[in-house]
Amino acid sequence: MSIKKSILKPEEMAALLKLKFGRRKIIGQHKNGNIIKDSNLAYCYNTLDKVSRSFAAVIRQLPDEISDVVCLFYLILRALDSIEDDMDLAQDTKIGLLRGFYTKNFEQGWKLSNVGDKEEYRDLLANYDKVIGAFLALDVKYQNIISDICQKMGNGMADFVEAEIITIEDYDLYCHYVAGLVGIGLSELFAASEIESKELESQKMLANSMGLFLQKTNIVRDYKEDLDENRNFWPEEIWTRYSPKFEGFSLNPGKLESISCLNHMVNDALSHATDCLDYLKILRNERVFRFCAIPQVMAIATLAEVYNNQKVFTENVKIRKGLAAKLILSADSIQEVVKIYQEMTSVIAGKIQHGTPNAKETSELIHKMNAYCKLALTEAHKTHEIA
Repeated sequence: MSIKKSILKPEEMAALLKLKFGRRKIIGQHKNGNIIKDSNLAYCYNTLDKVSRSFAAVIRQLPDEISDVVCLFYLILRALDSIEDDMDLAQDTKIGLLRGFYTKNFEQGWKLSNVGDKEEYRDLLANYDKVIGAFLALDVKYQNIISDICQKMGNGMADFVEAEIITIEDYDLYCHYVAGLVGIGLSELFAASEIESKELESQKMLANSMGLFLQKTNIVRDYKEDLDENRNFWPEEIWTRYSPKFEGFSLNPGKLESISCLNHMVNDALSHATDCLDYLKILRNERVFRFCAIPQVMAIATLAEVYNNQKVFTENVKIRKGLAAKLILSADSIQEVVKIYQEMTSVIAGKIQHGTPNAKETSELIHKMNAYCKLALTEAHKTHEIA
């Protein structure tokens, strides 16, 4: 996310400066791993900063009663994901680790060396005994939820080690295992902590969509990175309509067939957008709302950036740093999030090349989302008037 691209946009530069120098007031009082008395927990927060800067900020600003829980939930699933992503790991070994990983969280002293495709992931697994120590200090109700999600995710990942993503149904199932379950688990954790209502725990379909929206956005954006790592998460049912070989898109990025496939994948991700807004409407805790909303607005902005953008096939496309800062600062209410959705769908609408494959489907999705957003803003305005 280049800062240079934001220089000519005063609002974005102002947001960057405000976020940089007023971060504690804007995001929330961050926990500092250096002053946490529990050495295991200190390691977890320090590692959180290394493995995910974006999630580290929003996790740290959560209420005290749930921030440590979500930090550990994220690290445990990040460790599991690191095993799945290591393409040098023998298949049988990988499957065994994925299926049995949830049990390791109760095995004091367990750790794993030389596994992970990045140094920070290898370090996490090599020091996993510290994560276990912090996990075992959590309330049992949180341990049970995290363990259940970890078991389901590990088994799902293992199923797909040997199975390719052929159909759109396969694609949805894979994304459910690696991301939808995260949304479901977070809902259960928030409800268990009582900072959110019990109703949230029952909204599994919406929580699943929250995860799918983020995961599918990442999968579309990360085409080149995954191709370089010999990974392919695009469903064969979609990409074979446009090319006989998956790598063909990188060889002919500007071809109509390549762009049409990309836009098909973006349309599929956009189909989850209104579910995400429905989920956000349920939230009552301001910090939980921001935690959930910030990744969602980043996702819709990323889809606006990658739509009809042939650079996806040749480089890692990201949104401008200034825009990211602006989104982070703005995503503090359902009204503001809806406005961001409207702004980004307008960007997508402006990039539609009518008459090309999937253009009609994109237009219909945008029309549906705009109608939804208009209604949502009207409802929010009426609620505000009553209050």
